[in-house]
Amino acid sequence: MSLTAALIWALLVVAGGSLEGAETSARPPVPGSMAGCCEGDVMFLVDSSGSVSSYEFDKVKTFLGELLRPYTIGSKDVQVSVLHVSTQPIPEFLFSEYTTNAELQLALKEMKQPRGDTNTGQAVIWARDHGFQDRAGSRPGVPRVLVWVTDGMSSESVTGPMTALRDDGVVVLIVSTGQGNFVEFSTAVSPPTDKHLYFVDVDDLKLIEDDLRNAITDVIRTRRLSAVDITSHSARLIWPNMLSSPSDFYVLQYSPVSTQQQQTFTLQLNSGDTSALLNGLSPGTKYHATLIPESNYEHIQSLSVQFTTLQEAVSPTQLLISDSKPSSFRVSWAPLLPDSVQEFQVLFGPLPSGEAQSITVSHNQNSTVLRNLQSSTSYLVTVIAQYHSGQQRALSAKACTQDEPEELRLMPISPGMLRVDWDEAPGPVKGYKVRCRWLTSTSLPEPAHPTVHHSLPSAARTSLFRGPESDSVVQAPWHLLLGHTTLLNGLNSKKTRERDFKLDYGCTFLLTSVTGSWRHLE
Repeated sequence: MSLTAALIWALLVVAGGSLEGAETSARPPVPGSMAGCCEGDVMFLVDSSGSVSSYEFDKVKTFLGELLRPYTIGSKDVQVSVLHVSTQPIPEFLFSEYTTNAELQLALKEMKQPRGDTNTGQAVIWARDHGFQDRAGSRPGVPRVLVWVTDGMSSESVTGPMTALRDDGVVVLIVSTGQGNFVEFSTAVSPPTDKHLYFVDVDDLKLIEDDLRNAITDVIRTRRLSAVDITSHSARLIWPNMLSSPSDFYVLQYSPVSTQQQQTFTLQLNSGDTSALLNGLSPGTKYHATLIPESNYEHIQSLSVQFTTLQEAVSPTQLLISDSKPSSFRVSWAPLLPDSVQEFQVLFGPLPSGEAQSITVSHNQNSTVLRNLQSSTSYLVTVIAQYHSGQQRALSAKACTQDEPEELRLMPISPGMLRVDWDEAPGPVKGYKVRCRWLTSTSLPEPAHPTVHHSLPSAARTSLFRGPESDSVVQAPWHLLLGHTTLLNGLNSKKTRERDFKLDYGCTFLLTSVTGSWRHLE
């Protein structure tokens, strides 16, 4: 990736969707699962009196476990309570007691039959006065269901208590495993009777499992408009499927809650749609949305929700280059914003043009060191903040690496003698070769005297050279070549560093030229 292309990509900031409108899509149900489909409090009023045999009681326990197995159990989904009908009402467990289906299944399996008299009326009164109350874990504002499982026998009338319970908004369903009083049952059950009243033999409870579960689900199915995937410029609304006919449709309206010139946007959606993506929203703004189901067959209540878009992402506003060295420098930026930023990306490449490289930095870091750079080179560095919202913000700065360190150090010891020191060369060094020539003039590199060669071990860091013995020469130039041999992948690789200098026999030392870093011999 070229640096130009990288910077164009970095600086083209995604500012959210600019088209006002929506994308719609239906969310197909997961086969064999009802996870997250419902929210409600379901109480089972179980006849556990002496008129029910142990065999029948065990059958009912198994039936309840299978009936409830597909539901998600928890404080934001379906809560279950079991109340025994006996001489006195006996709660097996309350709504808030179990928060997973696994816990619920174990509790149902371990239920014991208290036996006693069949005082159903007292149990219904207890359910209304205590069971469906906040202190028992029942939640205000969610659908409430009572499923009465009986063998058809009761020592007292339940019509009055059931009517009072229904008047409180509780939907009553009845399962009778005996004959029972059809008139009393049909008066106690919530309409429609054909979907909420079941007569079945205890050995055939499996036959009504799906129908009863569907009846419960119809009552507690979540009918809520929710806002999810909220960013600074968009939000997705989701809702349960409430329409069945292809001719039905939804009208979705949304607008800012408080603006001087409030504009309402309206969308028409198909009957099978269960979500809509709203684009072109303003950052940090509260919106009100209303979903209106339009059906030719029944009146369905509208759903509403309020949500607030995220604040606009703040890009890095400060970029600092420090600790510059020949092959590295440190890049730091601010602000950090760990809660908003998913990660940082640092792009860097040599100027005026060159291949850009990139590294990724964690969202909770605001500094990194760029390594393996070219010495004495200008770089363009760009820090890109990648936000959770999908947006990107970037800030760029120029940085320079330093010159290579002076690996050769020259020191006159006495007239006609020179000491050469050097730093360790990079890589696995096998040895050093030092070559020195004394010249009669500054017309380098024509030699007038033989070249002196020194071959030294890898641990050597210094060498002495003696010039020609001539009292008539006041100032003479020297030419020095220092080389080392490294072993790279089994092959010898020679590198050198050169310096030309003049040595004044009066101990005045002047460096006339210096090459760059270690380089390969051609």
